Amino acid sequence: MILSFFSSTGWRSWDLEYRPLIPEGMPVLVDEDLRFEDGPAAPRPAAVVNRWLRELPASGAPSPSSWESYARAVKGWAEFLAVHGVGLFDTRERLKAGLSRYAEHRAAGPLASRFAATTWGQHMSILSLFYRWAMAEGYAAAEPFTYRAARALFAGTGREVRVNLAVRRTPKPHVTIKYLEPDFTELLRRGLRGLAPDGSQDTGFHGRELARNGAVGDLALATGLRLAEFTYLLPWEIPALPPVRSAVPIAFPMPAGITKGRKHRTTWISFEALAAVRDYIHLERAATADGTTWLPPRRWGDPLMVTEPDERGGLINGIRRPWAALTPGERRRLVAPSGGSCLLAVKAGGGPFTAWASVFERTSDRIRARFEPRFPHVNPHRCRHTFSMRTLEYLVTGHYRQAARLVRDTDADAALAFYLSKTDPLLVLRDLLGHSTVLTTEKYLKRLDTTRIYREAYEGAGATAGLLDTAAAEREADAEFDGENEA
Repeated sequence: MILSFFSSTGWRSWDLEYRPLIPEGMPVLVDEDLRFEDGPAAPRPAAVVNRWLRELPASGAPSPSSWESYARAVKGWAEFLAVHGVGLFDTRERLKAGLSRYAEHRAAGPLASRFAATTWGQHMSILSLFYRWAMAEGYAAAEPFTYRAARALFAGTGREVRVNLAVRRTPKPHVTIKYLEPDFTELLRRGLRGLAPDGSQDTGFHGRELARNGAVGDLALATGLRLAEFTYLLPWEIPALPPVRSAVPIAFPMPAGITKGRKHRTTWISFEALAAVRDYIHLERAATADGTTWLPPRRWGDPLMVTEPDERGGLINGIRRPWAALTPGERRRLVAPSGGSCLLAVKAGGGPFTAWASVFERTSDRIRARFEPRFPHVNPHRCRHTFSMRTLEYLVTGHYRQAARLVRDTDADAALAFYLSKTDPLLVLRDLLGHSTVLTTEKYLKRLDTTRIYREAYEGAGATAGLLDTAAAEREADAEFDGENEA
């Protein structure tokens, strides 16, 4: 089975009256004989899968990366069944036998074929969605999965759910999602800049583009942006630096074209992090990109030449367009008026730099090998978790409520300060992270160590107000455990 990706380029030469409705970049599965049906009323399984894929954008999966993941999951399953003479829409008995063999193959088969428990669970979820759709549409008479009924309790509300028994057990979420404590955060920030833990130059390391790496690292840690969000930002979308340093965070609008679900939101950034990004734009980035003759590779599509850019948009090939409407694929084809890519981060030669996962991985490996053996593996999303924990800590301890008092002495946005002083911390964090509901934020935070934050906030506030006698609390706790010895 062949996996390709649809492009409408040149569709007028296909002898079609109208432009195809298939979305750009949509995965398409084709059998090796290049046929989609065996007769007028007999579409092949590949054609059925393609129909399901085309409906994904309207059924809760708007991201092209999700389409590819879904297509590869079904493709791998269909190819495995074909090797064993089982059809994609075979009888339930044969499908269940195929699933059993497939589970063994992905758990203990050849090394290149093995799935981690989380990957296996993702694939089973995708296949379950596919078979439920196929049965509802009349293409399949059975599915290979067995379910058990369960009751999920979330935010005080219970509901009945179906649990797929084919999913392997995985560690509890709070074990697998980590964040960086302040000391490790500082190690990462310095490591990205090529510095040793004490802030001096790391003489054993000779990296390139360290100002870029440090500035974007600060941006990720201070805003909680996802990898795709900070990777495809444009310099004109970075907020202006206030004229006076302020403890109040600075509003950071996010364009809908690069956010998850394409929903506009506003996060925030600290003055220090914004200053570092601004310095990079005006100094190192300008020196790297200005005057270069970089153009996007032909496989990306035609270059999009930008003139007269401002914070809202610019002329793209002579037509005024807002930045918020541009997708990641379009943004990496933008060519700046002064030369080079229009993305915030550029590499030597003026091209766009997008390999941030490698930057964080190499930096954490170097810190672990040279300075701190306990330093964890860091990927870009761990910066988002770190932002979440630091922000919740500040909100719970009243950091930003106190900072609001500084508004009269600064040029900070009074409306933002008022918002911080009056809104529940979970609601603030929900908006900053771009979650659809506060329930998502609550579930997300359950995977992180929030108990410590609330405990320390309680103890700190109580001690400040003179309401908490920690010594008496220790004695009372000791007395509770003394009773165990008597029993």
